[in-house]
Amino acid sequence: MKYISPSLLSADFGNLQRDIEMLNASECDWLHVDVMDGLFVPNISFGQPIVKHIKRHAKKPLDVHLMIKDPGRYVQDFREAGADILTVHYEACVHLDRVLHAIHDAGMQGGVVLNPSTPVSLLEDIVQECDLVLLMSVNPGFGGQKFIENTYNKVRQLRQLCDRKNPHCLIEVDGGVNLQNAPLLYEAGADVLVAGNAVFKSDNPIQTIHQLKQ
Repeated sequence: MKYISPSLLSADFGNLQRDIEMLNASECDWLHVDVMDGLFVPNISFGQPIVKHIKRHAKKPLDVHLMIKDPGRYVQDFREAGADILTVHYEACVHLDRVLHAIHDAGMQGGVVLNPSTPVSLLEDIVQECDLVLLMSVNPGFGGQKFIENTYNKVRQLRQLCDRKNPHCLIEVDGGVNLQNAPLLYEAGADVLVAGNAVFKSDNPIQTIHQLKQ
């Protein structure tokens, strides 16, 4: 099964409830929520209060991506805010195994995120603990960036690693995903596509989500 997780970072914050209700009515599977702290990445987005607001209106699981320093401090906070899936950056965790166990103990699915320059091979000893791995196909921090072509190679490498050590692990790709590269990402082995501008800047977001699913 292929999953679509539209990124609310590209939604209209002045009409957030409207955009969430649109996604509820669409074929998307998850709602992707990017949390940025201005330290790990050079931008600030939103925190737990906004996630709680999103959860009140969302009828689909919240796929919360923490782009923050020391994310282990906030695992329980984001569970209480409504996260169903929580991903943390390899580059931000000193004790990654501990953080993943904390996510699972809190009742969420948990995963690891890799920046574009972080090699897939570093997951060799942790991928068996992951429900998903998120590959960044842009440098994290801002929406609307150009897709990094090497992502296809990383997806293939990760697919091989997951098939060998954790076949149930989902591969998610975030950044610059559109109708042109989505088929190539699926072909390379991706399971979940995060799409921001491709969905929210389109004339017909529901139709675009349908096309991405196909």
